[in-house]
Amino acid sequence: MRLWIRGGWVIDPSQGLNQAADLLVEDGRIAQIVPRGAEAPSFVAEQTLDASGCIVAPGFIDLHCHLREPGEEDKETIATGTRAAARGGFTTVCAMPNTIPPTDTAAAVRQLREMAAQRGVVRVLPVGTITKGRAGKELAELAELSEAGAVAFSDDGSPVVDGRIMRHALLYSTMLGRPILSHSEERDLSADSDMNEGPYCTVLGLRGNPAAAEVAAVAREIALAELTGGHMHICHVSTAGAVELIRRAKARGVPVTAEATPHHLTLTDAWVAGGRLASQLSLPESEPLIPVPPDLPPYHTATRVSPPLRTRCDLEALWEGLRDGTIDAIATDHAPHTWVDKECEFGYAAPGISGLETALAAVLELHRKGVVDLPVLLRALAWNPARILGLPYGTLQVGRPADVVIFDPEAEWVVDPAAFASKGKNTPLAGVRLHGLARWTLVEGRVVWGPPAAPGR
Repeated sequence: MRLWIRGGWVIDPSQGLNQAADLLVEDGRIAQIVPRGAEAPSFVAEQTLDASGCIVAPGFIDLHCHLREPGEEDKETIATGTRAAARGGFTTVCAMPNTIPPTDTAAAVRQLREMAAQRGVVRVLPVGTITKGRAGKELAELAELSEAGAVAFSDDGSPVVDGRIMRHALLYSTMLGRPILSHSEERDLSADSDMNEGPYCTVLGLRGNPAAAEVAAVAREIALAELTGGHMHICHVSTAGAVELIRRAKARGVPVTAEATPHHLTLTDAWVAGGRLASQLSLPESEPLIPVPPDLPPYHTATRVSPPLRTRCDLEALWEGLRDGTIDAIATDHAPHTWVDKECEFGYAAPGISGLETALAAVLELHRKGVVDLPVLLRALAWNPARILGLPYGTLQVGRPADVVIFDPEAEWVVDPAAFASKGKNTPLAGVRLHGLARWTLVEGRVVWGPPAAPGR
């Protein structure tokens, strides 16, 4: 089966491609990239996609996603979560292990892979736990998890407090060739907190989470990576201090990588204050990239996330980290919840944002406002995540699997959580006008999102 993707602008950071070109997919793999104006092959393709006005790029890879199955199918399932991923342009998602029960055995990894093969519309890669039961007391059988198909290890949501255990996990990871994904948080500093520690926290009367809670934990993880030589990946970086520590560690050759989320790249703690209070106080140190909607009420629980939304200084540090390569990847930390989890007092609400379907449009604001170039964003969404995990995806190189996203960067839309494919409707962006939509998403040449391909020429 041959499929032409015609009329689009191809951007593939893995090859330095940024030009008008057509893309030929054959038998699920990239067969040829034909620059616009060059002589096209004479054969007939069975199907065609008209990508006029769109960007053609490698399918996105989400290093950090919560699919909730098994155990919390009221929040999300593999079926609904992967449909949401396809709508967002993601062709591969890494399922975090904080399910019920956790993904801490080889049997659990195999079960997840089997369920994903049956119900998923995009590729699902299991992340195994670091410790048994995510309890932080005893290492999980990392070798068995890896052999069963776990691509990384994490106790996400539960930082590994015991440094000795984390050291041993890193040593094992060096033998297995799998990274450790760290939720870096010093709980003695952040315990019982509600939002970022700062002026808005004081005005709202909420409990503050200081930036030092993340910075201190990241410093320990870097020290352990330097000691062991194990690959440490820092999840959802949110502070300027952590960015600087990671930058210096990379300069010393420490095997550390890092990710940031769309919400930590575009929103600040001003969103917790709501539109009216944020407008009245107008604190430059908390100015977000995406403005707070005037009608957003204060204490809206959709703005409660872990780590919390930070400040403008932190946003700018993350932007610089993307530009200079300190921040390797953009990961959604997609955390769907039921309305019961969010319809309560702010401090009691479950932290998390449902982000798969808004991620592309949110990060495109960085490009639209001249903060980060589009190829840099696409590298962080596709090629770098593939390199971190040693995957053959995230590229349009000839011969590789045809995981492709075709998106219209100018398509304007209003975020309507009720229309989400995800069961999680918990997003602070409800009602916000954004730009950028995935028109088609292809996994190994199959259209998993978008209208059917037209007959070929």
